[in-house]
Amino acid sequence: MPDGSTPHIGPATIRIDGRAKVTGAARYASDEVVANPSWAFLVTSSIARGRIRGFRLEEARAVPGVLDILTHENVGGEAEKPKPMAGGDTTETMESDRIWHDGQIIAVVVAETFEAAREAAHKVRPDYEEEAPSASFGSPGAVEEVRKAGEHKDYRVGHAERAFRDAEFRVDQRYGTPTQHHNPIELFTTTCEWQDGKLTVYEPSQFVYGLRGNLAKQLRIQPESIRVVSRFVGGAFGSKGGITARTAWIAVAARRVGRPVKLVSTRDQGFTIVTYRAETRHHIQLGADRNGKLTAFRHEGWEVTSRPSQYNVSGTETTARIYACPNILTKVNIVHADRNTPGFMRAPPEGPYMFPLECAMDELAFALRMDPIELRRINDTQTDPATGLPFSSRSLMECFDKGAARFNWSARNPVPGAVRDGDWLVGYGCATAAYAANIGPGSAEVTLHPDGHARVRIAAHEIGNGAYTVIAITAAEQLGLEVSDVAVELGDTNLPAAGLAAGSNHTAAISHAVAKACDEVRERLARAATLANDSPFAGQDPAALSLSGRALVGPGGAQESLARALSRLGEGPLAVQAENIPKGVPPDAMEKLRQGQMAMSRGHSRDDVTAYAFGAQFVEVRVHARTREVRVPRALGAFASPRIVNPMAAHSQYMGGMIWGIGAALHEKTEIDPVAARYTNDNIAEYLIPVNADVRSVEVLMVPEKDETVNPLGIKGIGEIGIVGMNAAVANAVFNATGRRVRDLPIRIEDLL
Repeated sequence: MPDGSTPHIGPATIRIDGRAKVTGAARYASDEVVANPSWAFLVTSSIARGRIRGFRLEEARAVPGVLDILTHENVGGEAEKPKPMAGGDTTETMESDRIWHDGQIIAVVVAETFEAAREAAHKVRPDYEEEAPSASFGSPGAVEEVRKAGEHKDYRVGHAERAFRDAEFRVDQRYGTPTQHHNPIELFTTTCEWQDGKLTVYEPSQFVYGLRGNLAKQLRIQPESIRVVSRFVGGAFGSKGGITARTAWIAVAARRVGRPVKLVSTRDQGFTIVTYRAETRHHIQLGADRNGKLTAFRHEGWEVTSRPSQYNVSGTETTARIYACPNILTKVNIVHADRNTPGFMRAPPEGPYMFPLECAMDELAFALRMDPIELRRINDTQTDPATGLPFSSRSLMECFDKGAARFNWSARNPVPGAVRDGDWLVGYGCATAAYAANIGPGSAEVTLHPDGHARVRIAAHEIGNGAYTVIAITAAEQLGLEVSDVAVELGDTNLPAAGLAAGSNHTAAISHAVAKACDEVRERLARAATLANDSPFAGQDPAALSLSGRALVGPGGAQESLARALSRLGEGPLAVQAENIPKGVPPDAMEKLRQGQMAMSRGHSRDDVTAYAFGAQFVEVRVHARTREVRVPRALGAFASPRIVNPMAAHSQYMGGMIWGIGAALHEKTEIDPVAARYTNDNIAEYLIPVNADVRSVEVLMVPEKDETVNPLGIKGIGEIGIVGMNAAVANAVFNATGRRVRDLPIRIEDLL
């Protein structure tokens, strides 16, 4: 729970959209009502590499109710490939006859009913010219290359190779993380409707302006001709951040049949028509002196991507700056295989890349016969070792100290396999959590009514993160109202532009945009009041006035009703639209955001300080002595929390991330047929995630932290840091329990036999 001294904008608040969600009143994309809809069903490839010689469509067309069948042969030139989220080219779908990966969209069937579309889709018969595919690392035909210079950086500080050779203590190990898929409960849906040459798209999206801008390029029309609506998103975790090929083809289908078209993809199609977390490999080298001080750090990573893509998350940017070290070398490679292009998945770089670092730190601590927390304390720093910049704030050791006390870390036995409770071997593990604290540009419209109610309109995104409530809390605090007095509209390109709900920057970005609009509302009211002779504030400094309790309040307690203050600016409500461009962001940022440029939407990192959120993860595991099943009866995360907008939602975000991290350590893995390059567990029944029986005690500590540098409201994102480090903490605890060091995730029974 939050520490009482942690500063909050508002009190713990039940989500204002909660009732709508539990009663079914909340409209998700596929719930949106359109007149006389038709239904689409996707046909996806059953091979991973090759070409399509042609289609046999007679049986499919004979199904009653079929309206149209789209393939590359009849619509291939009507849409361009979507722009990738990051790096290079992307795979085609129906733009040509080429097959890039298993499960690629190769046809769309449109029919009067969903059932007819599905039946006909299963009767589409493609003729393939098949080639042998490459599935993953080490597959014949897979191509490895050094990542090209671009968005992410490699670091070379000092002389890491020489320092490692000369180090008294060394860790030189390789680690791996598997392919993982998002699997949000809400499936990937798209509804398209044309009216008078204008297109409306209802689709779950983490960035409606980005979806609009990219789709406009694909369809070769102006962005203003497209409206995207996404009022609620039923889970995303990165999978609904960028556009996918399906959207343009459903738009083309709707134009061809002259009716709205609805698509709800299947669960197994969701594994191949959108992105996923790339499979990674890592080589970590740590050098240290006998006191535990790091002298060398080298981290080389490899990531699997598709044939044409340069996509990579490159988490070495984070691992290079976690601990003080005078000699640093990082490098990232990409491996091209016959797979769909990966993308952002919750904690994209830090999830897979912090795992090897935090396991290696545990291995170093064991070699030094040192407590793992003390090793981290010795190498703690207030200066970014990769750039030399100061951290805006860094309360890492405070998190370890408070977390260790609460977890009873002092009871840990450092001897592996020494603690047993009946048939169970007991172990403790810990790890550092870290995530960049970014903030992006945004705009908002705030309307204040004389009766003391307000409305906020912003194209932000409710993806389960509590955005409706965060915005209402922020506006209520700034305008001196109750949260129940504030109505919020989100998820529509008809609203002022906001950025991507990802990268743990959304709350910071939208809160600042809303606060700026509210500030302008207060300033206009205050300025008018101080200029009016009949005002109790005549001649005073407008900056000394504030809004509180539906009144304009000045020094000494003088006040005037909100209705009276507003009347000086005209009849009715006051509406203000404001833009917030954070420090260091280019002045054209808002225009680029409105055009849907992905890079501008993901948040901005400071160039004068290093801004990160930090935390400490603690885990107790129990490993059955005979069966080797692994259980996590207890997990605790302590996170530095400078400004929490809604403590109730924040607690859930931290806890949900920790549970995800347990799943990454013990459950999640997309299995790949090495010969066919096909996902074999493309369903929730066999793609394992933690269930209630796997999650016992998960405790969250919010450690107070003051940061007046990171941004004006002092907000650091919390949506992803809860995941980071948890997989390593579990692996380290398994070693403490058994003496078995598992370096490839997930940890399964067979790894411990």
